[in-house]
Amino acid sequence: MRQDLDLKTISASAGVNAIKPSTGEKVFTVFNYFVFILIGITTLVPFINLLAKSLSSEDAVVSGRVGLFPVGIQFETYKYVLQDSLFLTSLKTSVLLTVIGTGLSLIMTTITAYPLSKIRLRGRKWLLLMFVFTMLFSGGLIPTYLLMHNLNLVNTFAVLFLPAMVNVFNMLIIKNYFEGLPDSLEESGKLDGAGNIRILIHIMLPLSLPVLATIALFFAVAFWNDYFTSMIYITDPDLKPLQLYLKELIVSSSGDFLKNNVDLAINMTPQSIQASSILLATIPILLVYPFLQKYFVKGVLVGSVKG
Repeated sequence: MRQDLDLKTISASAGVNAIKPSTGEKVFTVFNYFVFILIGITTLVPFINLLAKSLSSEDAVVSGRVGLFPVGIQFETYKYVLQDSLFLTSLKTSVLLTVIGTGLSLIMTTITAYPLSKIRLRGRKWLLLMFVFTMLFSGGLIPTYLLMHNLNLVNTFAVLFLPAMVNVFNMLIIKNYFEGLPDSLEESGKLDGAGNIRILIHIMLPLSLPVLATIALFFAVAFWNDYFTSMIYITDPDLKPLQLYLKELIVSSSGDFLKNNVDLAINMTPQSIQASSILLATIPILLVYPFLQKYFVKGVLVGSVKG
């Protein structure tokens, strides 16, 4: 009872002593809410329109009567897309590319960043300059293609993730995060007889979960959305990722993919199939974000403090 009274006294005292926001702060807060709500609506409206088109009947889509709500609801387009072998093959390729590419890139970027975070590394400044140089200048498209061709990587699954395994920007974020960890952790590990690899795996990585989760999200989104790499290096239909399949689907908006099936063409339009395909391709990567969101802001801010 006494404790409850003390808590109420403290709460009342805190309420009395709380600084009231000024009129300018209130206006600024309302303005922020207005801007972020507007940005949210602007982001959601295209997805809602795509969802409405994918669920609407052929007449409603062709006549342009579909806005934010479906007209004449049907699910034939989703059945058609999910039964399309090319869609399923490209989806499988994209999932494998995202999982394998993200895992390997995170490992390579981390083991590159950890040595560069140590001041005692000989030639550290020159190595950093060499990495930063590659951020500003690249070999160019044609030399890079010739290099992949000479390495016999064209039309292989590995070419989709090997050239992007170490991202310098992400590496610098992880390096800065490692530099922010206390040196005493490494010293205590050495006193216990641990080597550099054991210190990295058992001490540094568990403490770096926010930045690793954030960089994993960066890599996952990049691999999932990448279509340019496959457009340059891949001609085998079995190796085309989902984004390249969608790009070719949108470009062939004449509806050639329906000409062999008249019954389906009666109930569907190319626009509704494109909309359903885009939504189905977007859902998997959207499902990943909520699991990593709690690490996102902390990982980026802490890893970017030293610049």
